Amino acid sequence: MSAGSGSEIAVAGPDDVQEGEFETSDFDASSMSRFGSVASSIYRHAYENGRRYHKYRYGTYPIPNDETEQDREDIKHVAILELTRGKNFFAPIGDHPQKIIDLGTGTGTWAIEVADMFPGTEIVGCDLSPIQPFWVPNNVRFVIDDIEDEWAHGDNWDLVHIRQVFPAIQDPLGVCRQSFSHLRHGGWIEVQDFGGILRCDDGTLPPDSILTQFYDMTTEALSRRGIRWPIANDMEEVLRDAGFVNIQCKRFKCPIGTWPKAKRLRLVGLYVKSAFADLMDALAPKVFPALSRSPQQMKEFISNAQSELQTTSAHIYLDYFFWYAQRPPAD
Repeated sequence: MSAGSGSEIAVAGPDDVQEGEFETSDFDASSMSRFGSVASSIYRHAYENGRRYHKYRYGTYPIPNDETEQDREDIKHVAILELTRGKNFFAPIGDHPQKIIDLGTGTGTWAIEVADMFPGTEIVGCDLSPIQPFWVPNNVRFVIDDIEDEWAHGDNWDLVHIRQVFPAIQDPLGVCRQSFSHLRHGGWIEVQDFGGILRCDDGTLPPDSILTQFYDMTTEALSRRGIRWPIANDMEEVLRDAGFVNIQCKRFKCPIGTWPKAKRLRLVGLYVKSAFADLMDALAPKVFPALSRSPQQMKEFISNAQSELQTTSAHIYLDYFFWYAQRPPAD
């Protein structure tokens, strides 16, 4: 197993942070000319607790799919690109892959960017929610399906990409086994995910932190649904059980907040802090009922957790994992 930038993050001093250092940039509308249209599909949704969820196989995935959640997904995408200095994946698939599938594609941002990288490659994005854009590169198509079902999307894939999905589904091993059987011999799988455990290296996080309690409660609540929230820490075993070889991992420390000394990591921390705030609101309606907590208890807890997130001086972070492994080449 190889390492990423898992070393300790230097803490910013009073002279490191500049006011207004992260200005927003305009959308590059010129890229639209390279796009074609997506065929219409299943555009229905379900609503619960004031949030919108996927209608197809309703209840399978516990996180909403509304605009707030889509914004959170895109914020995380940008944060990870900053964290990795622009790497969308690490699997060594070469310069001319023929077929790439993105399971749990979400807004489709990753699939679209990889399609631009490889304009001659067939790219398929698969998700329960029909929330992908209508205008995409001509070599991309999106399908609405449950990735835990039997596959119906062909074989001989060069890369199966799965990002930020396994902590919210029940059968990651089954998905890995199906990926194995539908990859070409010598093809690669890559699983990217947050570790799901709030970490601090220097003792600045109080032991009674509400933020830590939120992660602990989420782990317990989802485990009652047969879901392993911190599964990214244990993917080596899952990939090996699915039959993969050459299992490798890069682990990055992903800061929460603008406490790092390096400006690039402060930007990452700013993005992840925003995503974390939205995650608490998104998961709370699923977490608290599973733990027999009342709506009032949920409201008070999330209010206190949001307040701590905005005011904490703790140097907190999440591990972010890139696991990639190979289907053995043919004899």
